Amino acid sequence: MRKLHFWLTLLAGLSGIVAQEDLYRKVFVFRKDPSDAYVLLKAQAEQPLQNFTVCLRSYTDLTRPYSLFSYATKAQDNEILLFKPKPSEYRLYVGGKFVTFRIPEGRWDWEHVCASWESATGLTEFWFNGKPWPRKGLQKGYTVSAEAVILLGQEQDAYGGGFDLYNSFTGELADVYLWDVGLSPDKMRAAYQSLRLPPAILTWKSLSYETKGDVVVKPRLREALGL
Repeated sequence: MRKLHFWLTLLAGLSGIVAQEDLYRKVFVFRKDPSDAYVLLKAQAEQPLQNFTVCLRSYTDLTRPYSLFSYATKAQDNEILLFKPKPSEYRLYVGGKFVTFRIPEGRWDWEHVCASWESATGLTEFWFNGKPWPRKGLQKGYTVSAEAVILLGQEQDAYGGGFDLYNSFTGELADVYLWDVGLSPDKMRAAYQSLRLPPAILTWKSLSYETKGDVVVKPRLREALGL
């Protein structure tokens, strides 16, 4: 079993290699700025989404705009997009339209975000480092298509491509999840605390992915230093 884990880790560190593994306490490191690198996530919803929650953790010193999570369909390149146009602001796109959530600017550190949406009410929730922000409305009655290309680190301006290098991510990404439901408040907190979570479309502890370009998998420095 240890040998299998060793080879999966080795393969995951090589660009363009497909892997599936438990990435607990590991990160994707996007090393160049700007970059054409990205991670293609190998998962697909079984049916169109009436609800979703996406969570992830990021660490960067970028001050320019960048994309974190891009879910594009043939009909809509920003079907789901988690985008950060500046250090004090996140945007959640659903079906090409967005809402903005403003955060305090602080010292460089890991940022954990969860964003959820429900079609029936159009309500969006945004949780930043385990705390809820005021809810906002977006795309009431909309349906998110199931057939999609899901990327980390690039914004898709076309289905599976159309990248703008100056919207690329540089830094470290971890703890990426996508659910086809809106998580309850206790599960939002659990995601921030890296506790047990319900089954998901994308789960960090069993992630199927393919790296493209200059992306490597490494242990999180905090755990490596015993912090």
